[in-house]
Amino acid sequence: MIKNKVLKGVLLVGLGATSYGMLATFVKMAYMEGYTTAEVTSSQFLLGIIAILLINLFQKNKNKDKVIKASNRNIFHLMLAGTSLGLTSIFYYLAVKYIPVSIGIVLLMQTVWMGVLLEMILEKKIPSTQKIISVFIVLTGTVLATNLLNNEIELDWHGILWGILASASFTTTMFTANRVATSISSVQRSLYMLIGGAIIVFIYSIATQDVPFNFSIFLKWGIFLSLFGTIIPPLLMNTGFPLTGIGLGSIVSALELPVSVLMAYFLLNETVLVPQWIGICLIIIAIVIMNVNFKPRKNNIQI
Repeated sequence: MIKNKVLKGVLLVGLGATSYGMLATFVKMAYMEGYTTAEVTSSQFLLGIIAILLINLFQKNKNKDKVIKASNRNIFHLMLAGTSLGLTSIFYYLAVKYIPVSIGIVLLMQTVWMGVLLEMILEKKIPSTQKIISVFIVLTGTVLATNLLNNEIELDWHGILWGILASASFTTTMFTANRVATSISSVQRSLYMLIGGAIIVFIYSIATQDVPFNFSIFLKWGIFLSLFGTIIPPLLMNTGFPLTGIGLGSIVSALELPVSVLMAYFLLNETVLVPQWIGICLIIIAIVIMNVNFKPRKNNIQI
């Protein structure tokens, strides 16, 4: 029975991570059709909020009094935490505008070592040897995956900068998402975080959209972006993580990396060299090392 639950959790988290992995390729394809970053992010967040709101209303009607309502304090904290969600989308989508998707996702995965650094600063404790080893493996994998050793390839520094900022913002999102208002339902938490993110996205859109807004984005790409970016992944992963546990769930969620690279390879015809694949494998290995407990379990024998 337990194995079936874990297997179900792995499947849910895996599908959620796979959905996230498809996102950047769809954004790049929208760019090819002339849509702007403001149009892409606005359509994703607005349609995502509408869908999560409907799911939230359905859940309330179904469970009635069983649903714990979010307090004003909860709502404020979740919306504040959600601002980093909006910034992550803006930064990441700007990054893939200048650099290949296969490079952008590698930069986003720098959350592995950024998370360790943030934890060290906030909790004032030295990381374990296991985490330090993982960080060095990630950095080595990043050098290979971004093909920095190949002098013939020049990467636009704008894309690198936006990619690093996306990673920093995503680290903040991951850190706060598991600590803010955890007593209320995941659907409510997703809704208020999305609203917080949408405020940032709409401010960015008003400030940068210097051409008439092309509303066809909502039907053409907005549905895909909201489905694979703001609706399916949070619901699947919030359901799957309690079944797998944080460690196994984090390992399975690393599927986002190879899926994103493969999508870019097949749909965008991006070139991915052997050293880059080795780097991607190293990053995944680092995530596994960081989340596996190598300490032997002690059997508590009671007499």
